[in-house]
Amino acid sequence: MAKVTRDDVARVAGTSTAVVSYVINNGPRPVAPATRERVLAAIKELGYRPDRVAQAMASRRTDLIGLILPDARQPFFGEMAHAVEQAAAERGKMVLVGNSDYLDEREVHYLRAFLGMRVSGLILISQGLSENAAAEIEAWDARVVLMHERPEAIDDVAVVLDDVGGAQLAVRHLLEHGYPYVACIGGTEETPPVGDPVTDHVEGWRRAMLESGRSTEGRLFQAPYNRYDAYEVALKLLAGPDRPPAVFCSTDDQAIGVLRAARELRIDVPQDLAVAGFDNVKEAGLTDPPLTTVGSDRPAMARAAVDLVLDDGLRVAGSRRERLKQFPSALVVRRSCGCG
Repeated sequence: MAKVTRDDVARVAGTSTAVVSYVINNGPRPVAPATRERVLAAIKELGYRPDRVAQAMASRRTDLIGLILPDARQPFFGEMAHAVEQAAAERGKMVLVGNSDYLDEREVHYLRAFLGMRVSGLILISQGLSENAAAEIEAWDARVVLMHERPEAIDDVAVVLDDVGGAQLAVRHLLEHGYPYVACIGGTEETPPVGDPVTDHVEGWRRAMLESGRSTEGRLFQAPYNRYDAYEVALKLLAGPDRPPAVFCSTDDQAIGVLRAARELRIDVPQDLAVAGFDNVKEAGLTDPPLTTVGSDRPAMARAAVDLVLDDGLRVAGSRRERLKQFPSALVVRRSCGCG
């Protein structure tokens, strides 16, 4: 059986091959709804399948978006990757995902690999953009959107959250319960000092404490972002003589580790210890007790990132407000903070 071509679709639909191309590629020119329906009906009738390789060679771009993130096993990044995939599908794109494992060399590896595949654009959730990564992006003259991290250079395109403000909301809420102070579980020594969300969460905690006249000295503790290592840190912290009355965790995963350690030590939450997190992963509503946390509109952030990475003009000529999309944080109150 002969291969169905774009010419065959155009003949059955009674239109030109150019119009068929516009329908298949969603542009660059608009197509009247009635004409679009005829083309789609012809594609279905003939069983036409576009040659994606030929399209990529002709346009020097594929229908792929690259997504590089630190660790998809962590719920926040897994949920964000799913949101990006859904947003890309709405634009007729597919997503390639690479895990950097918080390693600069792994991040550069995926940058080089994805950009070499001529992806339509790349979304980078970085643990701190290294010089090598920046050089790789510059060498390819690529469309890259930073996500989850605020760029230092104002010309970079990014989608970020109000991390400082969100952390302040959570800590203020804990203090309003009457706790004498709130301890903070932050990142590690490797956490970038500027631009990283966890660094901003710690800064929000610090601001909320200082504005209430409370000292932060000796009340900030380091822990990896995952629940397993945070659990080990929390066991030592909560079993010690200076157990804090309330703890703000920079990630929900850390908070889940703290809740597990408290249960093992027979410390009642929230009667003997209040806990709040940041990210509002789905599991936060299923912990015992349910976790008070800070949330965001991840689907909207994902759509903004996909739109930015696919729209050339915005990167070239957009204002800084258009380049830097900041979304608000929202406090999600549950029982772990002491609310009924």
